[in-house]
Amino acid sequence: MGVVVNMLERALGPGLFLEILTQVGTFVGAVSGVRMASVKHFDWFGAYVIGFITALGGGTLRDVLMQRTPFWMEDPSYLVTTFLAVLAVALFGRRIISEQITWFIFDTIAISIFMVIGMEKVIEAERLKAAAAGLDFNLALQIACWWKSIIMGVITAVFGGVLRDICINEVPLIFRKEIYALACAAGGVLYFALMAFGIDVRICSVVCILSIFVIRALAIKFHLGVPVLIGRRTIHIPHPHLHRKAHGDEKRSHEATDFKDK
Repeated sequence: MGVVVNMLERALGPGLFLEILTQVGTFVGAVSGVRMASVKHFDWFGAYVIGFITALGGGTLRDVLMQRTPFWMEDPSYLVTTFLAVLAVALFGRRIISEQITWFIFDTIAISIFMVIGMEKVIEAERLKAAAAGLDFNLALQIACWWKSIIMGVITAVFGGVLRDICINEVPLIFRKEIYALACAAGGVLYFALMAFGIDVRICSVVCILSIFVIRALAIKFHLGVPVLIGRRTIHIPHPHLHRKAHGDEKRSHEATDFKDK
């Protein structure tokens, strides 16, 4: 596997392999968003907006938190990729929209790729920070940023889906019983566990993507999920102003009744 990755990297050039991975993630993420928009009978423009939010929303929040210009504002190709996703659903929509397994595949591939991209963005930022300080960015420093990388990876992977679900008036998937964000976090932990043993980072990335896909597939097949937190029903307490108003109305009603009796 490492030999194949090395050959691809030499053929594509430094950094281009990650760029292609980002474009693939953008396309499949946008397709999953456009598919949901089509179920809600959005028009083409509305579907494009939902696809854009789904594919680029997580990366946008990640870049804002890292105090960087959102990546799609520096490269318009992601806008084109999102439009191609809309076109793909329009041309092959009957199969993509009607089959639930198709949506699962596109959505899971998207979050798996975005998880890796989010982590590697943090690692690259830490590498630049170490270089600016004149430090050698060794394996220990890479592993030291594991918690930031995993958190940013999860944000990159799932926040676009959160925005998508809010915009189409659905409960976000990460708040339901289904294993979603936790699958990404588990893949991130495995990524850094392999890195700690000196495994090539590109192999770690591939294993992370595959592990997220497998965890999601097993969770759906065997109906696995996070336990649901069920709270007790509480007595509705009205706003104090409304409570006082209601109490005043009741008092005046009693006074009027007493007056009639007299």
